[in-house]
Amino acid sequence: MADVAIRKPVLAGRLGGSATVRLTIAPVASRVALRAPAESLAALSAALGLSVPTAPKTSSRAGARSVLWIGPDEWLVIDEAGADLMAVLSGVGAVHSATDVSHRNVAIIVSGPGAETTISAGCPQDLSLSSFPVGAASRTIFGKAEIVLLRTDEETFRVECWRSFSDFVFGLLNEAADDAGH
Repeated sequence: MADVAIRKPVLAGRLGGSATVRLTIAPVASRVALRAPAESLAALSAALGLSVPTAPKTSSRAGARSVLWIGPDEWLVIDEAGADLMAVLSGVGAVHSATDVSHRNVAIIVSGPGAETTISAGCPQDLSLSSFPVGAASRTIFGKAEIVLLRTDEETFRVECWRSFSDFVFGLLNEAADDAGH
């Protein structure tokens, strides 16, 4: 039997937060960067089992699958159950581009009454419920790192970042959570 290297998941074992904020590493998920023209969205929605959103700063969700509007012809598809999204999209005859980014990204869940304050410490976007309601999603920055932000409920956000920036993002979130706890 050959020796096999076992890679630990990025941020494995990291804990963080404060009295008002929990930082949790999200379980592994499947992700696809999807690009398509408007005339392909009906076929893509049918294949994915949910409506691909067409309005800025929106998302849609069905079961463990979410589709986040990133730009006029760009979406991030996340399947928390780990479905093979490339296989799902490979049968779609409509024009589109799908790139598996499952191993590029990692997600950090920021939850609790201080979650909004924690993320606001490094994100210039207005995250108040009136401006960034539940289901809102956007590509933005946190500190110096690009993130994709999704508000999953009033006190919970999913922060998607490239794994190469994950240590920086987690560290800054942890510092901000500590500040939010005072």
